[in-house]
Amino acid sequence: MSELEPGTLPPRAEELRAQVREFLASWPFTPRCDSWLTGADPAFSRALGERGWLGMTLPESYGGHGRSPLERFVVIEELLAAGAPVGAHWIADRQTGPSILAHGTEEQRRRFLPAIARGECFFAIGMSEPDSGSDLASVRTRAERTDGGWRLNGTKLWTSGAHIAHAILLLARSAPREDDRHAGLSQFIVPLPSEGVTIRPILGISGEHHFNEVVFEDVFVPDELVLGRVGDGWRQVTAELAYERSGPERLLSTFLLIRLLNERATDPAARRALGGLLARLWSLRQASLAVAGALAAGETPDVQAALVKDLGTRFENEVIEVVRAHSPLEPDPASDDPLARALAEAVVQAPGFTLRGGTNEILRGIVARGLGVR
Repeated sequence: MSELEPGTLPPRAEELRAQVREFLASWPFTPRCDSWLTGADPAFSRALGERGWLGMTLPESYGGHGRSPLERFVVIEELLAAGAPVGAHWIADRQTGPSILAHGTEEQRRRFLPAIARGECFFAIGMSEPDSGSDLASVRTRAERTDGGWRLNGTKLWTSGAHIAHAILLLARSAPREDDRHAGLSQFIVPLPSEGVTIRPILGISGEHHFNEVVFEDVFVPDELVLGRVGDGWRQVTAELAYERSGPERLLSTFLLIRLLNERATDPAARRALGGLLARLWSLRQASLAVAGALAAGETPDVQAALVKDLGTRFENEVIEVVRAHSPLEPDPASDDPLARALAEAVVQAPGFTLRGGTNEILRGIVARGLGVR
């Protein structure tokens, strides 16, 4: 593929977009706000895999499709805009697959990547911990050397989708903490279920089950399931977060509200407010596209990704306020009205928008350091 200008899509992008829309029109689902977290349908994930829309950027030799991050951008943008149930495969496709490709052994790649691309292997992320907030370097989960592998002990919190995942990619301290808090961390692939792993649901305000507490008690992980180099976990996780923080999901969690209000709003003030939201969304989309382009070029745009997430997640919250100001409907999860129902979903999920994947305060610190002003 020839080099593209930043913020532009590859040739035939609209043809790919049309194919995704045709598929979505044929699949029965109820659109949701925040569908990449709240909407999990393993059958839908397998159907995407059959069409080559999972593992798109992975090499064909590992079951992927050798396509660019920009082509993947087109597919996930359509899925999110439609509120499709993508939650089951989301983490595996978005970041675990690229991480295993970058840091994994040949055996790990052969074992996990083809299954991810088929929509048959889902991953959870084992990063956040109790009492740690967004201070990822403060992890207390321990990995201790034993014959043939490691023993893991600790607790992970807010672990999305662990109850349906086939494995969890865990960050743990594999060496005593020293002056450099970022040293001595390693990543481990833990199959689920595993002896000693307990998964406890954390129910949201609406009673839905997305998050979990995952407890590790003397969990044995063989050496062949260490991801990358022992002690290099911080560098690997930092690279992984560029995938997590910059995608369209950081802009489009509440896009369903814009679409639904646009279908019915006739008041000039509402139309102006919608126009303002769409103008800002387009700018944020261009920034997200630029990060996807950097990933396609083999770069690690962690600072740019942090900025996209900060601005994007604040925008998602503002969408809710605009829609509430220009719609007479009250949020109601049981309503027959799609807008009232989507508004209820968005209001419930909104507190997490600027927290998950790193709080906005942490992200601004990353940007400040990247600019040399901190």
